[in-house]
Amino acid sequence: MEIIISKEPETIAINESIVEEIKTAINLIGKLYDVDNHEVSITLTDDTTIHKLNKEYRGIDRPTDVLSFAFLESDEPEIIIDDTDKAIDSLGDIIISVERAESQAEDYGHSLRREIVFLTVHGMLHLLGYDHMEEADRLEMEKEQEYIMFRLGIGRD
Repeated sequence: MEIIISKEPETIAINESIVEEIKTAINLIGKLYDVDNHEVSITLTDDTTIHKLNKEYRGIDRPTDVLSFAFLESDEPEIIIDDTDKAIDSLGDIIISVERAESQAEDYGHSLRREIVFLTVHGMLHLLGYDHMEEADRLEMEKEQEYIMFRLGIGRD
């Protein structure tokens, strides 16, 4: 799995061990869903930046915890790596508000690590086509989230 992680703004403070946990979660999902030859981009941001994106792309005028922009649904071009014949398809982009994750971790009584990894899993499932608009879809997505978190060994600490 090709994983690109960036911070916007660059001053976002997050423990490097949590960044490694993000990568571990994405790699596991890549294997479980047979998309380990794909690329995903993760942007760690603040409430101000995610608020702007949420308003611009979803018409919702408030910050949120995670946004996912799936490329598999669009006509994005194939990305070819120069030194191989393999094509890498981009699954899309996940934007996570570290500020919102910190607040939610405190509200839910668990660690920032758990919250960030959960938001990563949630975002990845959206990139794979899962949704939670209808009750049956929500239950299916929750089941997948629970399974992945179990496989990662991350409970509600």
